Amino acid sequence: MSKRLLTLVLAVSLMLVLVIPSAGAISTMYVYTANGRTLNVRSTPSTGDNIIGSLKYGAEVGVERFLDNGWAAIVWGSYGTAYVQSRYLQWYKPGPKPTAAPTAKPAPAPAAGIAALNQIFRTGKSVTPYTVVVRPSRSSGWVNMRWAPSTEAEVFRTYKDGARLTVIADLDKWYQVVDPETEATGFMMKNFTVNAN
Repeated sequence: MSKRLLTLVLAVSLMLVLVIPSAGAISTMYVYTANGRTLNVRSTPSTGDNIIGSLKYGAEVGVERFLDNGWAAIVWGSYGTAYVQSRYLQWYKPGPKPTAAPTAKPAPAPAAGIAALNQIFRTGKSVTPYTVVVRPSRSSGWVNMRWAPSTEAEVFRTYKDGARLTVIADLDKWYQVVDPETEATGFMMKNFTVNAN
């Protein structure tokens, strides 16, 4: 009798597990926006007139799942499930909110050509290689990798948000970076990257 009872209990337990949906695992993540602004929360995983709220920079978010289209389903109070762009979420609490640089007189333009590049290269420091993540100023944008540390230099690669590059040298406003997948080496402006660590 006890063997039959145990079998029955196990069968009923298995049926309950299969029939009653278990609550999805919730992961805790944090809002990170390069400009420190709020993140729009939307009723559907797309942009448009579907904003139902916003999350502050550094806010803790319960993530239900990631969608293939660059969105994340999050827990949104009594509303239930809502959506945010996953590129603005990270696993660790971000540092202090970025602040706008004080307005000042623009710096004088550096001398043109080789002299300007020589000035920039003189600021270069060798570093122990580390990883940075590409962060364009717009979610749909990209960041240029150039042959030299100058906006006048030719662009030979572009990188979308989230691409990971290895920094091998630190120059004034530029990093010398290597793409670990293609081994392409070039220069990228620092303000379009964030440290991956």
